[in-house]
Amino acid sequence: MFDMSVRWPHGARVAVMLTFDFDAETLWTSRDPDNARRPGVLSQGRYGATVGVPKILDTLEDAGVKGTFFVPGWTAENHTSRLEMIVKGGHEVGHHSYSHRWAGDSVEDSVEEMEKGLEALKKTVGVVPKGYRSPAGEVNDVLFKLLQQHDFLYDSSLLDHINPYRHTLPDGSKGPIELPWHWSLDDAPYALFSIKNPRPIFTNDHMLTVFQDEFREIYRWGGLYDLVMHPQVIGRPGRIALLREMIAFIRTFPDVWFATGTEVAEAWSAEYEK
Repeated sequence: MFDMSVRWPHGARVAVMLTFDFDAETLWTSRDPDNARRPGVLSQGRYGATVGVPKILDTLEDAGVKGTFFVPGWTAENHTSRLEMIVKGGHEVGHHSYSHRWAGDSVEDSVEEMEKGLEALKKTVGVVPKGYRSPAGEVNDVLFKLLQQHDFLYDSSLLDHINPYRHTLPDGSKGPIELPWHWSLDDAPYALFSIKNPRPIFTNDHMLTVFQDEFREIYRWGGLYDLVMHPQVIGRPGRIALLREMIAFIRTFPDVWFATGTEVAEAWSAEYEK
C-alpha cells in the first residue's frame, strides 16, 4: 500500500494551513501595468486592504486560529497599518515578491524582487520572513538559490505533492522545505473576476464542495491541507461566511492541527530530518 500519511504533532492526522496572499493592488498592476491608471480596477485590490484584512483577522480571532499572510513588499509599504494588524494578531508574515511580478528569465529581476521585498517587510514591521510564496506559483532557476542564500526555511510555490519535502539544489546542497498547494484550494479561480478576462463567479456551495472534498481525502491520506485565499476575494461579505463555515467544517474532524507555514515546516523537519 502506498502510504501518504505524515506524522504530525500531537497525533494529528492532518495539518491545516490557512494562508492569505495579501496582494492588494499589485495583483492588478503586475498583470497589466496600464491598470495603474484604472482606479476602478485598482479598487478591487484596495478592498482587500481596507475591508478584507480586518474582517479576516476578526474571523481568525473568533475561531482562535492563526494564519500565514504572504505579502508583497509594495503592499507592506502602501498598506503598512494592515500589516501591523496582522503582526499584532500573532499571525505569520511571509515573502511574496515586491511587486507581484511573475517570475521571469532575468536574474536581475529575480534578485530585485527578492531584495526589495525583504527590505520592505523589515523596514515596515521588522519582519524577517521564514517563508516564501511566488506570485501565481511561477518560479525559475534563480529562485531556490536566492531562498537558500537568505536562509528561508520554506517555500510554498509548487503544486507537485500534498506533503512537505526538502528541495535539493543542482549542486547537491539543501534548499528550502516545500509546502505544496494547488489551484483547487485557491479562492481566485472561483471568485476573482476581471473585465478583460471574464470568467464565472461561483457560489459558496460550489467552492465549499471542492474545498471540503479535498479536505476529506487529504485527511484520510494524512497530508497537508494548504488553503490559499486572497483578502480581496475571501474578504467579501459572503466569502467571509465561507471561511467561517470552512473552519467549522474542519473542526468536526478529530485530530486536526491548524498551523502556520513555519510551524508546519519545523514540525516536518523535526520528524523526518533527525
